Amino acid sequence: MEVAELTRGNNIRLLLTGGGTGGHLFPAVATAQEFQKQFPGTTVLFVGTKRKVDTASLLNYGYESKTIDCHGVKGKNIVQLIKAIVTLPRAYLQALRIIKEFRPDVILGVGGYVTGPVVSAGKSMGIPAVIHEQNSVPGLANRKLGAIVNKICLSLPGSGDHFDQGKIVYTGNPVRSDIRALAGQRTKARGEKRTILILGGSQGAKAINEILPSAIALLGAERIGSVKIIHQVGDKDVDGVRDAYKACGVEAVVEPFFRKMELVYSQADLVVSRAGATTLAELSVLGKPAILIPYPYAADNHQEKNGQYYVLGGGALQFQQKSLTAKKLGDVVAELLFDETKLMNMSAAMKKLSFPDAPERIVACCLEQIKGRR
Repeated sequence: MEVAELTRGNNIRLLLTGGGTGGHLFPAVATAQEFQKQFPGTTVLFVGTKRKVDTASLLNYGYESKTIDCHGVKGKNIVQLIKAIVTLPRAYLQALRIIKEFRPDVILGVGGYVTGPVVSAGKSMGIPAVIHEQNSVPGLANRKLGAIVNKICLSLPGSGDHFDQGKIVYTGNPVRSDIRALAGQRTKARGEKRTILILGGSQGAKAINEILPSAIALLGAERIGSVKIIHQVGDKDVDGVRDAYKACGVEAVVEPFFRKMELVYSQADLVVSRAGATTLAELSVLGKPAILIPYPYAADNHQEKNGQYYVLGGGALQFQQKSLTAKKLGDVVAELLFDETKLMNMSAAMKKLSFPDAPERIVACCLEQIKGRR
């Protein structure tokens, strides 16, 4: 069955599920955008959590969403674990009702505990299902769902040890269209200040918020005047970080969270960041050199393993949070930021590690399942 025949008289109905962090949600948005680009009549429904990061981001992109009542189980205390188990049947029934009403052609799960009830309910109704794993080490929900889904899309080479090899498709991690549109563009005029973008993930990172202003202060007065900082700090540390940058005399834009990431990425010469999979995918597509400080308490230490792929490829440097000092970080920042050749080489290496066509690959995988069902 050809793709044109696939949608003739019956537009695609795509159900996406996942969330809890921007790292899960934004790849889903990128995939939805690609579906609607290829098939403008595609109807999209997100099923996720009630967390603000999910609902606010989806509203920003104009997508309809529904929520179910469920809770994570990994790393929880006994009370939280009992609560999560007790609510699972209810979550499953809620998912069944949503799926029955929406009648999707395919379900795409992008990770997070909410995917478990939704994908399981869909498979029980005969709906084809695909999951996408962003990280080098799969999360608990995706590991369990791998046994029942039709296909498993992976972001990083060598990350498929937990899955049936016959189901795996290496697609890369999809990046939103507004960010992909920046690739290849020169967005800074010569003579502008060198700009460092600092990202601590969607919740911010206290350790990074504390060490960065001290590291920048060590650049010295003669260099600070030629540097600009853009720092995403989360909700709690805004005033303290602003005051710290002001004290060392550097120009700084400090915000809890940036909604228009394409605007801040376009200014960055160097990025200091956690090693979340989606952020790394965005940096690689744009060719942004990076200093990575993985979140040390990430499940299965997956952030450090994420970062290793980009370090080995020459696009990033990585340091463990526990051993990183302001002096060491300041020296590395100075070494990279003011060496145009090093920045250019790292930028080229990052781009080589990217999967700019990841959305197209995931859409193709989903279409294959829809065609097989019809």
